[in-house]
Amino acid sequence: MRHPHGGRHELGQNFLHHRPTVDAVVALVGATDGPVLEIGAGDGALTRPLAALGRDVLAVEVDPRRADRLRARAPGATVLCADALRVPFDRPVVVGNIPFHLTTPLLRRLLHDGRWRHAVLLTQWEVARKRAGVGGRTLLTAQTDPWFEVALHGRVPAAAFRPRPSVDGGLLTVARRERPLVDPAERAGYQRFVGAVFTGAGRGLDQVLARAAGVPARTARRALADAGVPARALPRDLRPGQWTALWRTVHPATARTVRPRPRRSGA
Repeated sequence: MRHPHGGRHELGQNFLHHRPTVDAVVALVGATDGPVLEIGAGDGALTRPLAALGRDVLAVEVDPRRADRLRARAPGATVLCADALRVPFDRPVVVGNIPFHLTTPLLRRLLHDGRWRHAVLLTQWEVARKRAGVGGRTLLTAQTDPWFEVALHGRVPAAAFRPRPSVDGGLLTVARRERPLVDPAERAGYQRFVGAVFTGAGRGLDQVLARAAGVPARTARRALADAGVPARALPRDLRPGQWTALWRTVHPATARTVRPRPRRSGA
């Protein structure tokens, strides 16, 4: 089904037509360096001003007809008709108005690809809030914090898109840390550890940590105190530095004992 001023619903497209948001996205990209990969280019609301930055822009659009039109409208960019879930994120900067129904798989893929440095993304508002840790961290956020800095740059009204979605959008940036808080070689173990704590059972975080890491309760209590974690804190309350402090204290035992429970959907 097509809408006269928007995308195709079967492709999950909601195109941006809000100039202040376009300007904000372009300004954030302008603060970065290197070639740009734009995903979900649509009608080129972002493509044309991005190309005007004088950068090498590769714009990816899944709809063949829109891709053809975009080639004529944005001659300063290279337009590729392809599925963004299959295109390598191999440029330093990734930017895009992400189709809302693809937000989770695209973000997961982005966070597991090691070649980009900065991302500027329009996502669903609630997803943007969660990924930025507003109101508490999610499992995915806590598992990736040591390698990425995520910031929320504002709420985008649903009226900024055509066709109008049922929820607002959020402007999010993700930057790869130049100095990771945890050695990348320990990433798998760290993520198992965080998963075990998030899904673990116990009357308090000290019990959960002790069971998840396979350490005595007194060791868990000392690790929490040393990391500055309040006694009644929940896993979602911990900041990145607190998670990494706990990992440094308990990870030798963790590598042998962590057995995370199956992750609940929507974490």
